[in-house]
Amino acid sequence: MGFVKNVREEIKIIRERDPAIHSSLEVFLYPSFKVMLHYRLAHWLYEREHYFLARWVSQRGVRKTGIEIHPGAKIGKGLFIDHGNGVIIGETAVIGDNVTLYQGVTLGGTGKEHGKRHPTIGNNVMISAGAKVLGSFTIGDNSKIGAGSVVLEEVPPGSTVVGVPGRVVKRNNLLLPQETLNQTDLPDPVREDIINLQHANSELINRVLELEQQLKELQKDRERETGAVQKDL
Repeated sequence: MGFVKNVREEIKIIRERDPAIHSSLEVFLYPSFKVMLHYRLAHWLYEREHYFLARWVSQRGVRKTGIEIHPGAKIGKGLFIDHGNGVIIGETAVIGDNVTLYQGVTLGGTGKEHGKRHPTIGNNVMISAGAKVLGSFTIGDNSKIGAGSVVLEEVPPGSTVVGVPGRVVKRNNLLLPQETLNQTDLPDPVREDIINLQHANSELINRVLELEQQLKELQKDRERETGAVQKDL
């Protein structure tokens, strides 16, 4: 893909996914736009083993945008980084098509291991603000990662993951249209557990009250029987 075509594609992506953009000129001020231009050049240099120049271009992009994308990362079409400050994408990360990342997302490793050590992100994935995806595993296509989640293991396609550590709370999601790419329409497993506990507690209380009432009635019956026996005597 040529430079001009890259620019047009980035403008189109940002205008489609960010309602705050009112004109194509605004896109040129957008961190996601700037960092992707730096990344494309840095990645081109990296693939040709110009590692120092690649990192130099990459670090210029970091200073300008606050988004760090290693030149060795492999990124498909349609990546959108909303705001983006604090986003980190590691060297062996692989990102599919039409992925959306929010500020503070980390696609990182878990130590000093060599080889493939960063995650692979499938197509049409949304990773919400502050989420950390750490390790060499795959986030399946059409998945959502909730804000602040820490994901340490593979996620099946069409899943919604929340929590620390991240756990799957929903599967078989439909393909994510752009209008549903929000960070609030996600399940809250902690709240659901609390509601379940409250419901179970209410049932136990009602059962105890029923047993207490039955016990009182039995005591009254015994008192009446005792009184009747004493009268007969």
